[in-house]
Amino acid sequence: MHAEPEINAFLKARRATLDPAEVGLPPGGTRRRVRGLRREEAARLAGISVEYYTRIEQGRGGNVSPEVLDALARGLRLTSAEHAYLRNMVQRAARGGAARRPAPEVPQVVRPGLRAVLDAMDGVAALVYGRAMDVLAWNRLGGQLLCGFAQRSPEERNIARLMFLHSDVAAAHPEVAQIRREVVAVLRAQAGRTPDSEQLCEVVGELRERSPEFARLWESQEVEEKGHGIKLVRHPDYGTLELHFQAMRLPPPDEELTLLLYAAEPDSPTQAALLALSSRAELHAETVG
Repeated sequence: MHAEPEINAFLKARRATLDPAEVGLPPGGTRRRVRGLRREEAARLAGISVEYYTRIEQGRGGNVSPEVLDALARGLRLTSAEHAYLRNMVQRAARGGAARRPAPEVPQVVRPGLRAVLDAMDGVAALVYGRAMDVLAWNRLGGQLLCGFAQRSPEERNIARLMFLHSDVAAAHPEVAQIRREVVAVLRAQAGRTPDSEQLCEVVGELRERSPEFARLWESQEVEEKGHGIKLVRHPDYGTLELHFQAMRLPPPDEELTLLLYAAEPDSPTQAALLALSSRAELHAETVG
């Protein structure tokens, strides 16, 4: 990823989402050719000159101070995830961050201790994914409830690939459009942290070529890391399940891994379904063993 055009596209997209009246600016006396804020208005909100804002937007701002980035984030109403993405990309541009050929990566692995924690979770579907949303480990219930990871090839065990390229997975999610948007936003946030990741570049490049919807969402420049919420999943035997999810980036030495948990409300039909699935998974494991 080239840092300069990414900064340009990101700030333009964020400006386009803001209405001058909503951020306390006068409407201006001339007809607007495009929606959103002009560069001079974004500069005014950040308290910097138009010339300096233009250099930042073009990726030529050099070592932009944290105070200026904070002012930009406030002026453009950036979320914490968007603020972090902008900071990462600006710092990369300041280091001479024209994209270079991604370096070969050491495959990400899940420590035995973390796998033991996953296996000990009862009544909760759990999985761990890496920097490109590759699913690296899961517990028995996670394998039963979600995408049948054990039956898929290692290349298919990727949340983004599954959501955009596998119709069976998409059909199991009533809110697939929203989930796809969130997946793309998570990948862009990760791209800000590890823009030279070979695996991440491969996944994004493949999906931009094979999925017009992914390409459209990627160009929207959304950045989001949703830590919790409710997700609906259609199960062939138990119908639509309402699951609480929690996504947590792990501390060192696992800081590039994310733990994703799914649980149900106590005494709900979904909890009963999870208990039944858990029993089924345990019985299957005993039979195979």
